[in-house]
Amino acid sequence: LGACSSSSDDPNQPAEPAVEFEFTPASVTFGEERSRAVELTNTGDEAAGPVELVALGVTDAGGNEVPGASLSVSPSEVATLNAGVSRALTLTLDVPGSVGSGDYEVNLEARVGGEAAASLGTSFSVVQDEGPVIETLEITGGAPQARQGEVLSFSVSATDDQGQPVEDPIITWRADPTFSGLTTADGEYVAYSVGTARIIAEAGGAADTVEVAVGSRDAPSGSFQVAWHEPVELRYTSDHWEHGDVAYTGTWGCRAVPGGQCGNTLYVWNITVRDAPVLTDSIQVDARVVNDVKVRADGTLAIITHESSNDGLNGITLLDLADPLRPTVITRFTAPDLSPGVHNVWIEGDYAYLVVDGSVPSSGLRVLDISDPANPLIVASFYGGGSFLHDVYVRDGLAFLSHWSTGLIILDVGSGVAGGSPTNPIEVSRIAVPGYDVHNAWYWPEAGYVFLGDEIAVPGRVLVVDVNDLSNPTQVASFTLAGAAPHNFWVDEAAEIAYFSWYENGIHAVDVSGRLLGELDKQARQVASIQYDVDGVCIAPSGTCSWAPQLHDGLIYVSDLNSGLWVLQPTF
Repeated sequence: LGACSSSSDDPNQPAEPAVEFEFTPASVTFGEERSRAVELTNTGDEAAGPVELVALGVTDAGGNEVPGASLSVSPSEVATLNAGVSRALTLTLDVPGSVGSGDYEVNLEARVGGEAAASLGTSFSVVQDEGPVIETLEITGGAPQARQGEVLSFSVSATDDQGQPVEDPIITWRADPTFSGLTTADGEYVAYSVGTARIIAEAGGAADTVEVAVGSRDAPSGSFQVAWHEPVELRYTSDHWEHGDVAYTGTWGCRAVPGGQCGNTLYVWNITVRDAPVLTDSIQVDARVVNDVKVRADGTLAIITHESSNDGLNGITLLDLADPLRPTVITRFTAPDLSPGVHNVWIEGDYAYLVVDGSVPSSGLRVLDISDPANPLIVASFYGGGSFLHDVYVRDGLAFLSHWSTGLIILDVGSGVAGGSPTNPIEVSRIAVPGYDVHNAWYWPEAGYVFLGDEIAVPGRVLVVDVNDLSNPTQVASFTLAGAAPHNFWVDEAAEIAYFSWYENGIHAVDVSGRLLGELDKQARQVASIQYDVDGVCIAPSGTCSWAPQLHDGLIYVSDLNSGLWVLQPTF
């Protein structure tokens, strides 16, 4: 659970002193040197902290976000900054070769309690070498028409002043108007706005222009209807899993309401009637947070995670689902490695992949052999360094580790790409996006994409990483919404619709068909959304606080932190 709003503010308490920060210099222009030193000063009367330094997305002259380019800051967080004290910061700009010639901007914010206390504007230019003199230039490829979100690939043929072909000319690509879409250094264009876009190629003193008529995307459209809800009022609700005719929901934290309880319970729901769940059973364990529950694909076994247990052992509980409506405990498995708490779990055949809390080498990933569920055995471990591991997703012999500020790490656990196995995970690759804390991931192998979430930063952004080359993951697209951060996802790959839970903003369905490039939120891809419980607020008696969606037999099951399980009927 990240930085979602709380209703616990007491209006009778004195107001917090204003936080006042200042960057020096007030703005930065990068030259050929892509690293600069700045200072952040607390100009207020009180110490403040922790101070988070967050770089926003790099944008071009048209305000379009540029995938892959980023600004990083070191340190990225200052624990406390006393009044009148300054802290030196180092800014580093990363500009991949896919970024074409032009002028760019990126802002850095100093945040306290999630609120920006100061902002630093930075800018830079990309200037490509002129190369040989070009006499003629002709744009080829692409298409004269496109829909919003469609990617066109243009190329050029060029000749010099002797009429000879020029191989691999250095081209500057741009679109006019600039807001009409994004162009890359490779001649790719993704359309944002309906209308006529002019695609311009320039090189060595020559230029050519083609026009593209951009039409509406005509994505599916519709709405969500609430099919069922019955509030769980005494405990907060965490993650959930649906399998067959049963839904399982975890619980989180301790709820400060009359009769409120801590998150020590798994609830079991009969969903034989898909839009009318019936609570049939519950299991209590030694925990204050049952953060995650997963069911093995064959439906015979489930695992629930323990955090903040009274005995300090934490670990996991394995459940026999011979009667899925009445699970029985096989065993609670504990080990010194698991005592910090288990936050997340994934089951793949005879192995369970556990996320152990903490940012030290003894934390991170643990792999359990559960071929004998009564006697699990730790057979492997992995820690990516730098920060804590938050989530693990396993598919096709690959494990996708959401490793917070360390980024996304891909392990071979049986795919064959690097010779790894469940008992010997081998790193294939990793990608880190400065200022982006990777909370969760969804791998879509057919499309070659991984969707990433950051549950802290607001406005919230989902990133899309191209992993068609597993050895070289590349961020290619994003989807941004103001007001809250995303949490967990579910992708209907057959229908090419992604369902994003977005904490206070509810559930959003997004068209993710076709090739993904640029800012998806500018491409008319949103299909439907719902803030199903009136206002959005987390850790509160009521109000939307979406934790996770799951598509099951045509319905969307949603766990909400405040109010439990919801069933939504999509009408698109």
